[in-house]
Amino acid sequence: MGKLTTHVLDTARGLPASGVAIRLLNAVTRELVRETRTNADGRCDGPLLEGVSFVTGKYVLAFSAGDYFRAQGIALPDPPFVDVVEIAFGIADPNGHYHVPLLVSPWSYSTYRGS
Repeated sequence: MGKLTTHVLDTARGLPASGVAIRLLNAVTRELVRETRTNADGRCDGPLLEGVSFVTGKYVLAFSAGDYFRAQGIALPDPPFVDVVEIAFGIADPNGHYHVPLLVSPWSYSTYRGS
């Protein structure tokens, strides 16, 4: 069976981003599927989706990056350049492992499909 995982790296400090709030949404309805936070390693304690809840479709991961950087004591402009990072993606293979990481700083972010 497939699963969805993520992790967050703070590229400004070169460290895992601990305590980042993450919301997983259905991209079509914008309905909340799951909420969680990253642990000390910048990862979630378990998959965001797996088993019978891991189904094909379109999703959005919303990372509260601005809140994370403020909690680190980083002065951000108002409004911040990077605040809530939303990554829209699709799950096509119900047996695949979809890993959607976020690499983020107060001024940029990137992602990729990991393994």
